[in-house]
Amino acid sequence: MIKKFIVGIVMSIFITTQVMANYIVIVPQKPGAGTSQWAAIVVKELRKYLDEDIVIRHIPGARDMQGFNKFHNDLREDDTVIMVSHGGNGVSFLQENVDYDYSDYESIGIMNLNIIAGKIKGQDMTQGGIKFAAGSGMIPEGLAMTMLLCGPDKTIDEYVTCFKDNVRWVKGMSGGERRLAFKRGELNATRENPAAYKKHVESNDNAEIWFHHGILQADGSHADDPNHPGFQFEALFEERWGVAPSGKLYDAYKLVKSFRDGMQKAIWVNKGNPNVEALREALRQVATNPESVAAIVAAVGHYEWIIGEDGNAHRDTLMTFITEDALKTLVRFNAEAFGINSVYKEHLVK
Repeated sequence: MIKKFIVGIVMSIFITTQVMANYIVIVPQKPGAGTSQWAAIVVKELRKYLDEDIVIRHIPGARDMQGFNKFHNDLREDDTVIMVSHGGNGVSFLQENVDYDYSDYESIGIMNLNIIAGKIKGQDMTQGGIKFAAGSGMIPEGLAMTMLLCGPDKTIDEYVTCFKDNVRWVKGMSGGERRLAFKRGELNATRENPAAYKKHVESNDNAEIWFHHGILQADGSHADDPNHPGFQFEALFEERWGVAPSGKLYDAYKLVKSFRDGMQKAIWVNKGNPNVEALREALRQVATNPESVAAIVAAVGHYEWIIGEDGNAHRDTLMTFITEDALKTLVRFNAEAFGINSVYKEHLVK
């Protein structure tokens, strides 16, 4: 009887270990949020090319920082844990006291995405009166709409005043609340990642695209989005004002949009994780298998993957964008225009 009992315990431990070997993907948002929707699509395809199953664990809170901090502090040493970070995490990395640090991780892959801003169909957004829901990762939209409205050659004080005079920056709305408010016309502008844009804005007969931020290139430039051509911020600015955008606020915008979009949908594991190559290879299959590609394109649009060491290089390039002036301007505009408690992180400046 004792022998059977011991064998039973051993088998139970073995079975439990096998179950625990399944990969856990941490998503720092509630189910249904933009990154959660993207992760569900990608994980469904990734499962096909791994020996283990993958389960998604949502850890929302603190403007989406809680999940990434939890991964960094408590979970990353577990070789079965994978982190999906998003653009809001990139923005917070620049301007808030967070625990996570991208340099501590290995990139499995990054989908080189964009954010698309929509508006009520037919509305002239150059006349001011913008009603927009604030939220995690939306700083680039606020900076872009300020420059589109207010034009070139302004001081930061003038931009802050212009923003306050023309934009109602509505705080406290959840993703579901802001989508419903936009659908009802209570808000006249919105923004989404490509998957959520297709679902919530493109399908809305009373909505149309306003602008987007372009696709980050390896040399640090931004190219037009082939899924939404002709609406890149820089092109719309020059069309309206006759000059290309430039100056301190534009430099701050380039910094924050590059981090937000460059890290928008990124998959990480801890450095030294023995599963790195298996995960990267599975993601390469997702990125090249025609069926998986078709499934993702149908939900998101056609965007390129940056996989493996190229993802690490992508992260390292983003770090070179941080300058003292751009970071200080970002922190100042956050505080004075958006009312965001930002901090200047001197140690990030190279």
